[in-house]
Amino acid sequence: MFRFLKKSVVSFSIARICSRNMASQTIGKKVELHVHLDGSIRPSTIWELGKKHGIDIPGNNPQELAIALALKEPHGLQKFLESFKIFLPTISGDLDAIERVAYEFCEDAAKENIIYTEARYSPHLLTPCADTKNKTEISPRDVVKAVNAGLKRGCADYNVQVRTILCCMRHAPEWSRDILQFCQEFKSDGVVGIDIAGDENLCDNGNTPTQKKHIQVFQEAKALGIHRTVHAGENGSAETVAEAVDKMHAERIGHGYHTLDDEKLYDELKKKDIHFEVCPISSHLTGSVSADWTKHPAIRFAADDANFSINTDDTVVTGGPLTADYNVCLNKMGLTQRQLIKSNFNAARSCFLPEKEKEELLQELVDFYGTQD
Repeated sequence: MFRFLKKSVVSFSIARICSRNMASQTIGKKVELHVHLDGSIRPSTIWELGKKHGIDIPGNNPQELAIALALKEPHGLQKFLESFKIFLPTISGDLDAIERVAYEFCEDAAKENIIYTEARYSPHLLTPCADTKNKTEISPRDVVKAVNAGLKRGCADYNVQVRTILCCMRHAPEWSRDILQFCQEFKSDGVVGIDIAGDENLCDNGNTPTQKKHIQVFQEAKALGIHRTVHAGENGSAETVAEAVDKMHAERIGHGYHTLDDEKLYDELKKKDIHFEVCPISSHLTGSVSADWTKHPAIRFAADDANFSINTDDTVVTGGPLTADYNVCLNKMGLTQRQLIKSNFNAARSCFLPEKEKEELLQELVDFYGTQD
């Protein structure tokens, strides 16, 4: 049915798009594949929960807190991640808060006209941490159940589809087998894939005992039919991307900007139709790309008709919703509406839904945007 939507033959009716009176700087229905649930909490919720748990947070109100947490200029990945140390303790170990965050995530997605998204998170990072005063004993499995409950209610109330990807962490190989088990256990409850995040400098081309454990888990995930995406080529080299694809069997690459440092690798990934999960504002703030927006890797991806999508990553730190990333693409990077619309079709084609549900998602995009052969 959807053979005509294969990458080589997809094209879009711009006339039909314009006829829908769409604003010149906005795109309609969207699909987002790379967004961290625990990095996309409402500042007002962080403020309220921080006060509830007696956690010291910056600012005198939610508005000042939002300003304090969001970066304004590139400062490197480590600085980008420092904000998490401030707000993550407000929900860690609190199942009601975790369920609430998942529920509110659905409402926020609906407001952005996101019809389908895959939210990722590490269950282990949401268990009680040392610097939180909420010491309720909960397990990573409890966290997954709370997220699933919140998303189930939110999807029903706001008519949006949200699935989840569970994250391994490079610094904690002892968690990875739990993640693999949860991906199997909660497959029928919306968990659609496995990811790995963290410092790419720990990869070492798979030669360290730590990385070998992660690689083994991802190889088992492939054997079990679990979909795989890998953070790679963000602040790490093209070699981390090669490892993700060749050894971890990644179907998608989180970020992947430094793939362009190796033209041979880039050509191979294009031929394999590997999907790049691009996060424009995040990549700028982490210093993973040139500070010159006109040199952003997404411009090359779009020009080469590579398989990529536009995503937020962590809205708390980037300081804006998905619309902000789209506006950067249009106004600073020079991408066209046509290219951004196509990126949504790319995302739908590359999402981790079962085939029948993927066809339905693609059809919803077709019904909204239209196609021409």
